[in-house]
Amino acid sequence: MRINVAPNSEHPDVSLRQLERSDASDWYAYLALPEVFEHTSWNLESSEDLLPMFDAFDSTSADSVRRLAIVDSQSLQLVGTIGFHTVSSANRTAEIAYDLAPSHWGRGIASAVCDAVTRWSFFTYGFVRVQATVLRTNSRSESVLRRCHFQREGLLRSYRMVRGTPGDFLLYSRLPTESR
Repeated sequence: MRINVAPNSEHPDVSLRQLERSDASDWYAYLALPEVFEHTSWNLESSEDLLPMFDAFDSTSADSVRRLAIVDSQSLQLVGTIGFHTVSSANRTAEIAYDLAPSHWGRGIASAVCDAVTRWSFFTYGFVRVQATVLRTNSRSESVLRRCHFQREGLLRSYRMVRGTPGDFLLYSRLPTESR
C-alpha cells in the first residue's frame, strides 16, 4: 500500500519517503553486502529479485505490504528501508521490518526511525500491536527493538527458512501504551 504522507524520521541525518522502483538498485547494493545479508532472511541474487515487492506496495488492499525509503539528508541517496508486512486489518496488527546500509550504522538512525514509524503506525493505521521477528544472530537489530520499547516475547524455533535452512527468530512486540 502506498504511504501518502510519511512520518518525520526524527533523525537529522535522514528523511523518509515512499520507496520507489527506481530505488531497487541502491537497495540491493547494500542488502547484498555480507555484513547485512548474513543477518537477514533475504534470498536475493540481483536487484531484479526486489521488483515483485513493488507490485505489493502498489496494492490498495488494507492488508498489503507498506515500505518507506530511508534517505540520506545530504546526498538524497537511499540508505535504508522500513515498513510493515503481515498486516492484518482485521486484527489491527503488523510486523515491522527495516534495513540500513552499514555506512549509516552506529548513528542511532535505525532506532530513531523504528520508534517514529511505530508510533506513527498506531495513530495512522490504528494498529493495536506491532511485532518484529529478528534472526537470533542479529544482536544489532535486537538492540534497536529494545531501545524502541519493544518487549521480547520468545524464541520462534525454525520459524522461517533462511536461504534453505530453518532459522530461529526472536519475537518482539510493542503496544500503543508502550510508546514514549
